[in-house]
Amino acid sequence: MKTRMTLLLAAATFLAITPLLAEKVDMNGETLKETATHIVTGKVLAIYGREVKSEKWLTSHWVAEVAIDAVEKGEGLEKGGLVYVRYWTRSWIGAGAPPPGTNGHRGIPTEGQTLRIYAAKNAYDGFSNENTDGGYNVIGANGFEAIK
Repeated sequence: MKTRMTLLLAAATFLAITPLLAEKVDMNGETLKETATHIVTGKVLAIYGREVKSEKWLTSHWVAEVAIDAVEKGEGLEKGGLVYVRYWTRSWIGAGAPPPGTNGHRGIPTEGQTLRIYAAKNAYDGFSNENTDGGYNVIGANGFEAIK
């Protein structure tokens, strides 16, 4: 009986801390729409990037140049124009296991791909409230939606 209780306690502890160790959870469609200040569909024309290496992380900062097919939400963008959206990824290069946290965006685009992009301009972007420079940050970890 004591062994069974120990196993149950260990399992409950594991389940309680597992979310703390996990990657950033995807936003559902409704949350993406509500959080985004701008939603566009378009074709990725080019991708530009740079890498920043620290002692523990290799962080890649990306900008996708997108030809806009449609504007579903937001002011200041129009069909036929261009938008430059920012996103990032990172990889652990430090010693040992990485600390809890996110590795940035997932489902990142490739040139020629058509996407729906959920972005924030001068607003919360799913990671922080520091997006105040007028640029378009892709929302959360899953702000890119592939369109076939």
